[in-house]
Amino acid sequence: MWIEACVRIFEHKIRTINMKVINLIKESRTTAFSFEILPPLKGHSITNLYTIIDKLREFDPKFISITSHHSEWVEKVVSNGCIRKVNVRKRPGSVAIASAIQNRYGITAVPHVICKGFTKEETEYALIDLHFLGVYDLLLLRGDIKSFDAGLQAELYHDHATDLQQQVNRFNQGIALDDSVFERFETPFSYGMACYPEKHEEAPNMESDIYYAKEKVKHGADYLITQMFFDNAKYYAFVERMRNDGIDVPIIPGIKPIVFRNQLTVLPKVFRTDIPEPLASELRKCHTDDEARATGIEWTIQQCRDLIAHGVPGLHFYTYLASESVYQIAKAVY
Repeated sequence: MWIEACVRIFEHKIRTINMKVINLIKESRTTAFSFEILPPLKGHSITNLYTIIDKLREFDPKFISITSHHSEWVEKVVSNGCIRKVNVRKRPGSVAIASAIQNRYGITAVPHVICKGFTKEETEYALIDLHFLGVYDLLLLRGDIKSFDAGLQAELYHDHATDLQQQVNRFNQGIALDDSVFERFETPFSYGMACYPEKHEEAPNMESDIYYAKEKVKHGADYLITQMFFDNAKYYAFVERMRNDGIDVPIIPGIKPIVFRNQLTVLPKVFRTDIPEPLASELRKCHTDDEARATGIEWTIQQCRDLIAHGVPGLHFYTYLASESVYQIAKAVY
């Protein structure tokens, strides 16, 4: 009996991790729960990451996304006392971590694949490795360009997520970067992409932003995950416009609870997201980060309850520096 039970658990685990994210979302009987994590800093253990997952798995996450980070030029003092710039990747290992998570927990892992900081060739090798490891779901993003300098080798990198999307599509068709043809993999990659209810910072207007969101879906994105937002009305308006234009894929709200007082000004500056006045007013009353964290938790609980009441397909939480807040929020709404 014990052996049979183990076999059933193993078979369920295999079925789960082989199921596409889009199917996991659609087949969920309740609002799907998922979250994003960062790889450990270079030289650090994966133990802390496992601790976060061990706590949040209580809420039956349908998938866990893992961020990817390009190298950055940093100043370093060398042996002769001079300062020189060196290229450092502070958080390597997203491919390996995706495989580790999926095999340890039986939860679908979704590594970010980004344009900037990873050449087209490096991307192809990452796709090959991911497929060998049984990781078939991706989140395709442009990536942060603020600290990235391609220099004279700009042609080695994709400019936009839609360009990266075409490379993945061609790979799924069995066409390599050099146009050579290889035997198509039995399980093609499935992927989601990003969208921006408050407009991408570089988009000239909302119409342009929605155009590119529709292009992502038109060319194969199974679902979209939003940039963080704090005003549900803007999410609802964005979804309505997409639906009116015939886009019916799941549009999953990206949720980030506020945990520090300075995020009142930092988040609008860095992510171009508005903080509604009722939330801003409460944060201005906070004298400590602990008070701001409590305010953020309470706001996000109400935000998530409203989203669930409106039938959103899922809630995707950004856990960086906020995993304890995410736990308390999930505990209140799931």
